[in-house]
Amino acid sequence: MPPRITKIESIEFSYPLEDRAIYPDGFSIAYQPGETTQRHLFGIRVHTDAGVTGEYVGGNSPGMAELNMIADYLIGKNPLAREKHWSAMKRALRKYDRMGIGPIDIALWDLLGNYRDAPIHELLGTYRTRFPAYASTYGGDRNGGLDSPSAYADFAEECLELGYQGFKIHVWGGAWRDTDEVVDVVHAVGERVGDEMDLMLDPACQLETFNEALRVGRACDEQGFVWYEDPYRDGGVSQHGHRKLGKFLETPILQTEHVRGLEPFTDFAATESTDYLRADPEYDGGITGAMKRARIAEGFGLDVEFHAPGPAQRHCIAATRNTNYYEMALVHPEVPNTTPPVYTDGYDDQLETIDSEGCVEVQEGSGLGVDYDWAYIEDNQTGRRVYE
Repeated sequence: MPPRITKIESIEFSYPLEDRAIYPDGFSIAYQPGETTQRHLFGIRVHTDAGVTGEYVGGNSPGMAELNMIADYLIGKNPLAREKHWSAMKRALRKYDRMGIGPIDIALWDLLGNYRDAPIHELLGTYRTRFPAYASTYGGDRNGGLDSPSAYADFAEECLELGYQGFKIHVWGGAWRDTDEVVDVVHAVGERVGDEMDLMLDPACQLETFNEALRVGRACDEQGFVWYEDPYRDGGVSQHGHRKLGKFLETPILQTEHVRGLEPFTDFAATESTDYLRADPEYDGGITGAMKRARIAEGFGLDVEFHAPGPAQRHCIAATRNTNYYEMALVHPEVPNTTPPVYTDGYDDQLETIDSEGCVEVQEGSGLGVDYDWAYIEDNQTGRRVYE
């Protein structure tokens, strides 16, 4: 008899980020000495009648709300029937962005790995166990951190010395944004390390017009950037806009981080509206959904770059041929990454996590291969739901 899900626990919690605060425009986190802000995530535990559990920590409050809509469906179900459950949850959340599927799907993959006593990448089909990382910066600040073109260039050089093979720039936003200065950053970093590192630019939709996106993109052309990602205020979702932008630029476009759903993602590739594709196991329907994206990209002869760091991302990359880098985000010369302090086994994603050649390795324990500090999560909980 297959196992059955008997209970699902969802615990929302917060933890402090010291020397960081919200941007002046009210969004995103930036370096701010002396300030502290709280980050909110949630942890999931899936229990079965076989005594095997599946766990995942991540997500956000909107995702937790969507989980509340689908968790009851899973009670009493076979946790190994992930594809069937993925399809059912996709339909159930058809009016929403479906980001609630990701965390629970990852937990079900962790459960499978624990049930089979194998790491997830082995169950997916291992392609490699070690891969290069690129340093992906915080957004710019005006507080003595990434506050000038020369500061970005200095930090890129520091990352090169640590062993990173690639460097991605996130620029200033809101009241701090200056398009001329973004162009200057592209040139400063390119001139400093462009001959030795792959360089990428991600304005994170901060540029307000197509014209600004074009100006910045042409600077990327001049410096030989590897890709140009989510440049302007379409929100990263316009097939027409990015197909048009790409006609004027040499630098490849990377889109679909903000495109929810497998079908719109596929349309971006089919209409040649992007050159690289994006996948994220948390955003895109878990490991199940992220690997569907990777296989679609492979079928189109394109590379898929996985968004953000994390245990699930490492397993996906380990099982994907057509991908290049692990995103070590977000890094900064003065403050650590925002990785939650919930691992008891030494797992982490920090600037110094790479080896001397700029690479990281996938975890080899069963499931996700990480151990969570549930005592910390429960001590810092801000909300809790139990489904049974």
